[in-house]
Amino acid sequence: MRSRTRAAVVATVLGTAAVLGLSGCAGSPGGSGEPLVGLVVKTQDNPFYVKMTEGAKAAAEEQGLNLQVAAGDGQSDVDSQIKSIENFTAQGAKAILVTPAGDGIIPAVKKAQAAGILVLALDSPLGAGSGIDGTFATDNKLAGELVGEWAKAAFAGREARIATLDLSTDQIPVDVARNQGFLEGFGIDLADPTRMWDETDPRLAGYEVTDANEAGGRAGMEKLLQKDPTINLVYTINEPTAAGAYQAVVAAGLKDKVTIVSVDGGCPGVKNVKDGVIAATSMQFPLEMASQALQAVKTYLNDGTKPANSPGLDFTNTGVTLVTDLPQAGVDSKDTAYGLENCWG
Repeated sequence: MRSRTRAAVVATVLGTAAVLGLSGCAGSPGGSGEPLVGLVVKTQDNPFYVKMTEGAKAAAEEQGLNLQVAAGDGQSDVDSQIKSIENFTAQGAKAILVTPAGDGIIPAVKKAQAAGILVLALDSPLGAGSGIDGTFATDNKLAGELVGEWAKAAFAGREARIATLDLSTDQIPVDVARNQGFLEGFGIDLADPTRMWDETDPRLAGYEVTDANEAGGRAGMEKLLQKDPTINLVYTINEPTAAGAYQAVVAAGLKDKVTIVSVDGGCPGVKNVKDGVIAATSMQFPLEMASQALQAVKTYLNDGTKPANSPGLDFTNTGVTLVTDLPQAGVDSKDTAYGLENCWG
């Protein structure tokens, strides 16, 4: 973080979704004179959101904004996000940034907007009809497609038995986009591209949900291998899930028979690519999400302009890059040297 030339940024990361009681002039707790911006992340036990928070702090300082942060208790903790949005609304925030845990937060988002607050989504979009003022995110479908295309090329000439380790049963947009992108990239016909697990391709061996963490990845992979020990290709929602899946694969004596692909770009995950735990991963850039969103907040406060979407998308694409040390013809990728220079966490 650059040296502090402005009033200190107030950035309190909480273990629960409750935001500290705030006082002072509206939009500026403690009377600092800086516009209040709330950041609501899903959890602080995932390096992705830790790095996003760090980036938001730096960007808020640069833009002269007063940042308060609230964190929930898990990837699908909608209730805590609703409470956090309501708390920031009551405190007179000028803008709220949220990493959506699900579409259940939409009514709270609309209440905040009705109060004159700019609300932006980070990491993943909300569902249709949310009315969100802007989204800064990885193209998660493209992230899935890249590892799917890589896997299709890597498995050319041999039959794949595919399992997916997904986030939850709630059909969360980021979960759906990555899963469906992977399957489409591999060449699986999608039934309904807005939903998971309705495909009928015989190469699909099964799926489990994991809450996107290492323990869930291991437990899910154990269940899948018990049902079908011939599984040889595994897509995972993120790299912690992939690390857990690998543990189960090794324990089953299948280390050299199962290929794991993932999405994230965290430093531990990229190291796992280098070490052969993960064959390929799609890297996303949480610092870009935070910094671009805070720049958009500043622009909005200056002249009322809301952020524009990337061409052909309904959000601002903050970038995605395939990282692997096993490049495949026709699939653009970078090696782990690049990955370790650009990873997070």
